[in-house]
Amino acid sequence: MNYLYIFGTIFFTVYGQLILKWRIGLYGSLPEILLDRILFLLRLLLDPFIFSGFVSAFLASLCWMAAMTKFQLSYAYPFMSFAFVLVLILSNIFFKEPITIGKSIGMAFIVLGIIVGSRG
Repeated sequence: MNYLYIFGTIFFTVYGQLILKWRIGLYGSLPEILLDRILFLLRLLLDPFIFSGFVSAFLASLCWMAAMTKFQLSYAYPFMSFAFVLVLILSNIFFKEPITIGKSIGMAFIVLGIIVGSRG
């Protein structure tokens, strides 16, 4: 049951990242003129999906606080690296971002590090 707190942290973190990428991508790039930038950012903040990304970050923080009551930081924190792996895979699926050989090798090292770190 305690691992659900870590899972919740990872889930809400990944959700927030993917939602922000998706919605911000629909709005285009940040304008050059300061007033336009401010209006652009306000439009982003008023987007309900982007707001849900911020809520998910808050929920991830709550899950992480709960996890910290159950695990040592040095044990729990390596599991957060799964967020990198999930974002890589899901960004390929949803946004067609490439998974290169270098990224694949890097992710393999991260997973190996999680395994080694969780046993030590």
